[in-house]
Amino acid sequence: MFTGIIETLGEIQQLEKEGSNLHITVKSPLTSELKIDQSVAHNGVCLTVVSLDENTYTVTAIDETLQKTNLDELKVGEKVNLERAMIIGSRLDGHIVQGHVDQTGTCKAVEEKDGSWFFTFEYDAGTGNPTIEKGSITIDGTSLTVVNSEKNSFSVAIIPYTYEHTRFNSYKVGTVVNLEFDVIGKYVAKLMSYQNNA
Repeated sequence: MFTGIIETLGEIQQLEKEGSNLHITVKSPLTSELKIDQSVAHNGVCLTVVSLDENTYTVTAIDETLQKTNLDELKVGEKVNLERAMIIGSRLDGHIVQGHVDQTGTCKAVEEKDGSWFFTFEYDAGTGNPTIEKGSITIDGTSLTVVNSEKNSFSVAIIPYTYEHTRFNSYKVGTVVNLEFDVIGKYVAKLMSYQNNA
């Protein structure tokens, strides 16, 4: 379980395919605090640490994860958003994030407005994942509030701190991102679909 508050950026050091799996080696200031079997969210994807080195660690993404996320598009030298699992008993600064990406979306507009940025993303609404204005959304692991909600798109506003300390400063039109929709909204949508089909 995560909060969507990004702790730091990691840098991809190595990508190694083994069958349908992808081993991802990351250089990170968090490495010295990690242990094997711990969960770390990478661009919002919960992955387990399988090995540690002096300043790098490795996680493995299986084929299903690669098909549902943007991890298969990673390149050596690229930055990733990192967050360790939440500690029970501390403040929940973002919202409840499971680290289970629902689908990807694509950046369709970036607009700077008086020191902040507005990003608009498109996604396949046919999967039944809802957004609502002022509701929560997780983009590449970052907990954000939806500004405008349309049938197959939504916008978020990014403050300078978030822009500088996450992958948002690398996004451009066409960038593919991981989306995790608000877990409460997903349950409500599922219950509504049961009622409509009854």
